[in-house]
Amino acid sequence: MTIIHIDGFTLTADQVVSIARNPGLEVRLAQSSRDALKQSRDYIESTWMHDDAPMMYSFNTGVGLLKDTRVKVEHIELFQTQLIKAHAAGLGEPFSEEVSRATMLLRANAFASNYSAPRVEVVDRLLAFLNAGIHPVMPQKGSVGASGDLAPLSYLAAAIAGFDEAEVMYKGQRMGAPQAIVAAGIQPVKFDLKAKDGSALINGCTVSLAVAVLASHDARNLLSDACVSLGLTLEAMRAEMSAFDERIHQARPHAGQIKTASIIRTLLKGSTRTSHEARAVQFPEESRRTDIPYTPRIQDVYSLRCAPQVYGPVFDALDYIDTIVDKEINSATDNPLIFGKAGGGFEIISGGNFHGQYLAQAMDLLSMAIADLGSICERRIARLIDPTLSWGLPRNLMSGIRGVNTGYTVVQCSMSSLVMENRTLCMPGSVDSIPAKGNSEDHVSNSTWCARKAATVVANTQYIIGVEMLFAAQGLTMTESLLPGFVLGQGTQAAYEEIRRQIPACLEGDRWFHNDIAAARSFITSGSVRAAVEKKIGSFTQ
Repeated sequence: MTIIHIDGFTLTADQVVSIARNPGLEVRLAQSSRDALKQSRDYIESTWMHDDAPMMYSFNTGVGLLKDTRVKVEHIELFQTQLIKAHAAGLGEPFSEEVSRATMLLRANAFASNYSAPRVEVVDRLLAFLNAGIHPVMPQKGSVGASGDLAPLSYLAAAIAGFDEAEVMYKGQRMGAPQAIVAAGIQPVKFDLKAKDGSALINGCTVSLAVAVLASHDARNLLSDACVSLGLTLEAMRAEMSAFDERIHQARPHAGQIKTASIIRTLLKGSTRTSHEARAVQFPEESRRTDIPYTPRIQDVYSLRCAPQVYGPVFDALDYIDTIVDKEINSATDNPLIFGKAGGGFEIISGGNFHGQYLAQAMDLLSMAIADLGSICERRIARLIDPTLSWGLPRNLMSGIRGVNTGYTVVQCSMSSLVMENRTLCMPGSVDSIPAKGNSEDHVSNSTWCARKAATVVANTQYIIGVEMLFAAQGLTMTESLLPGFVLGQGTQAAYEEIRRQIPACLEGDRWFHNDIAAARSFITSGSVRAAVEKKIGSFTQ
């Protein structure tokens, strides 16, 4: 079994994704973190656990506008319990199990840095749940991304503590947290929360981050797949490749634009379908004069010719987003934080690291970048079913009896609906702030909603990219006999073969296209087409 140790400083996004999506991986707390946590906690216990101790926010004070109200030592444990109950005000459907797993991992990693000072037992409890596959049920709605994701994290904290009200997913079943804890053999069933344990568990935009890590990872893979789908469409339309000439992109030297053009040249290396000779062959449904020689096409429409200029900003945006996400993974986002002093002892400082604006803006950018990627891909999908725009591919990519069969036109319509949904989801949430909690939180980030809508945009666009692959492959199969001797590029040929391995071309009339759409999305979510291309030509987007 693979074991990953967390220390609060070295966890990577790839590790988060792997642990979130592979329950078999085991996570442990690094010994260095365990020792540091014990040292700082011993200091707190010996210094603050009396009623004459200085006021420390959420340790021996109330929260929000009650920050000046002292909580007596005899009430501290009750306060931590009541704090969770009061903040368990979430709404709506729960987050997925993978988001729940990522959240537990990221919260434990934040504690491992030893800036939050919960007991080490809290970290062990989080990791026990994670390793046992117990996933707290956290409602998706209710956080404003300010003093952390207070509402959803309260459900996590309640599950960790074994509250009777808390629910979890365990081995595919939804059940009460105590029931799952007993079934998993974790002790004790009821886990007492001591000073700061509860407030540390709910303070920080960790749910926003969990969603962001997974969404940005999926977006990166999606962009690679969009390069493949573009390459297949270029082949199907016998495109003019001069727009991808390296010299053009060096003349406007944005890194992402240069990278996109290079990727397409690599994928289509060796292609003769994108040659003048292939374009000179007239398809039956292609409208052009036959009494004069075919002349060069000169240039293609924007959705083909300008792809590097549209894909490039997406590559560059993802590079920026990754820097934000990577820093957030190993950040301390609790309040207050504890710091060691040079001469010994510790200093406790209140601040605002729980505010999710970095994540909120990054996720708004992700929504916009991926929505526009889906938009240009959908325009190519629309062209692939129109013989007046596709240089003669069969209308609607239809087979069978004309009129009796419709072809793929409604599938294209469904992709248009996703593009419109994505555009609506692009309205930035990070600029929307409603003061909360009696104006104690007078500016909020909305980071959880920003991350949620970005994840939805990515999921929608997976369908769009997959359908472009499906349509382009259908067009290639349907015109194969018209272009004998013409070949695809090395990368596009590998992609085409993998698509055909998974789903046969539609050549005998309409079928249950719902299954075609599902298969098309699986090309993206499984990474199977991308993997087939990489097996043939190596990693093509690095």
